Amino acid sequence: MLPQTVAIREIHDETRTIRTFVLDTDLPEAEPGQFIMLWLPGIDEKPMSIAYPTPLTVTVARIGPFSTALHRRRVGDLVGWRGPYGHGFRLPDVPPTQEKPPLLLIAGGCGVAPIYFLARRASAQGWPTTVVIGARTSLDLPYADRFRALSPPLTLHLSTDDGSEGFRGYVTELAAEQIATMSTASSPTPTVYACGPEQMLVAVHRLCREHGLAGQISAERYMKCGFGICGQCSLDGLLVCQDGPVFPVEALDSLQEFGRTRRSATGRQLPIR
Repeated sequence: MLPQTVAIREIHDETRTIRTFVLDTDLPEAEPGQFIMLWLPGIDEKPMSIAYPTPLTVTVARIGPFSTALHRRRVGDLVGWRGPYGHGFRLPDVPPTQEKPPLLLIAGGCGVAPIYFLARRASAQGWPTTVVIGARTSLDLPYADRFRALSPPLTLHLSTDDGSEGFRGYVTELAAEQIATMSTASSPTPTVYACGPEQMLVAVHRLCREHGLAGQISAERYMKCGFGICGQCSLDGLLVCQDGPVFPVEALDSLQEFGRTRRSATGRQLPIR
């Protein structure tokens, strides 16, 4: 698939380092958790989770040369994109006559983008949904107002490492509290969805297995092609771009690289710190 070139329709500042870019195109077939490859001619091409498909929206943290160049773009500037790629999040398969069980959505950093897409769909379909978002400080919390504006409303909890807003501590500690609250004898157990830094995902995986919860986790690896040719995104032989990026928690049980190593642009394995 060759990139399509489109203009940037809108730009929104989410935090001091995170911006949302609304592109002048639609991608109605996209599913929550899928990604596109975003191209800046003469600079590079990078995978970006889809925050919303109509219009096509991505949310990007400024952390390197590519994202810095993207943050310098203005409304009306052109970018290229191709996709969607990968497997996304799936809502539980529940018969129409059966009560929908609760969902617990966990996001850290720019992991809020696909989680927001999922929350928006889940809320519209009437799933009882709780969202927990974590960041280092209150200045680094993206998307809180977007989640609050969803209708029907969902339950939103915030955490910051320094306690400047919401729960003081890691988002996985807050998630553990929510799991304890939601998992009662009189209520169906929640299904867990997560996207964020890998050490957060490792903790979410552990919570799911300890409590016997179904869950889906969006993994991240360095990608070059996006559709399984280069093999750069290998995770214990799985290709994150094709087999993921969303995996059921049980698929991550025996992976030796998950939470331990990643690959550089040259393919070299490096420890995850």
